[in-house]
This record gives sequence, structure tokens and C-alpha cells, in this order.
Amino acid sequence: MGQDKRRAGIQMLSVQPDTKPKGCAGCNRKIKDRYLLKALDKYWHEDCLKCACCDCRLGEVGSTLYTKANLILCRRDYLRLFGVTGNCAACSKLIPAFEMVMRAKENVYHLDCFACQLCNQRFCVGDKFFLKNNMILCQTDYEEGLMKEGYAPQVR
Repeated sequence: MGQDKRRAGIQMLSVQPDTKPKGCAGCNRKIKDRYLLKALDKYWHEDCLKCACCDCRLGEVGSTLYTKANLILCRRDYLRLFGVTGNCAACSKLIPAFEMVMRAKENVYHLDCFACQLCNQRFCVGDKFFLKNNMILCQTDYEEGLMKEGYAPQVR
């Protein structure tokens, strides 16, 4: 585990009774449990493969872990420590690297801020929205703006 980011998968394996017990990379004891985890080309007790920051068990959280600066991390802590933060295009407040966002071209938004900037209608998955003059608009406000400008939207 060097300085570079590394994303690794985690496998859960059942221990065959006739095999020699493997050593755990976390505690250095033999793994005598029914199941073990394999990650980073090493074997681990289920309780020993944990995030260095929050101590969550990585075998339970998901099938991916991250390593950087000799740390084994869950996705959330990796992004918190090493991810890129930015500002919301609507409210200008900081968006933490681990937070879910919405994107429209080069703009990034908090989920709560991703709404029509005229009527404040929030968008759901699959809703149509428009980006005009760097403003997010719902279909109604977009079409009303076109009508005021003398353009009629094409209905198909």
C-alpha cells in the first residue's frame, strides 16, 4: 500500500476444513472462523478488515475499500479525507466531497438546492429540467420564458 489511491475488491470465502489456517493481515493470528475475507491479496478475519477512521467493518459496508497513505478506508472516509470539495452553484455553500450531488454541465448542486430557481419546484429522478443562462428551470418556467422572448416551444 503506497501513497497512490487504490480501490480494491473484497471477497468473502468459506474456509475449507481440510486446509491449513491462513494468517490474518490485521491481527496476525490464524483464521479459524468459518468465513474469511480476502482483500489486497491478503486474508482477514471479518472483524479485522475495518476502516482506519470510523472502524466500520468493510466486509459489511460493501465490496470495495480504498487505500492511501498506508490507510485502509471505507468510501465515505476516503472521500472525506482525500476527495475534492466544491461549492454549490445555487447557494454557494461548500459541498463536502462525500455528499451526493446533482450536476448540470459544469455546475454542481446540493440535492436540496437542485430546484427550479424561479418557482423552487424540486426535481425528482426523471424530471425534465432546463439550464438557461446558468439557471436551472422547470419545464413550465422555461417555456414561459421562451414565450416572453417570442419563441414558441416545439411540441412533439
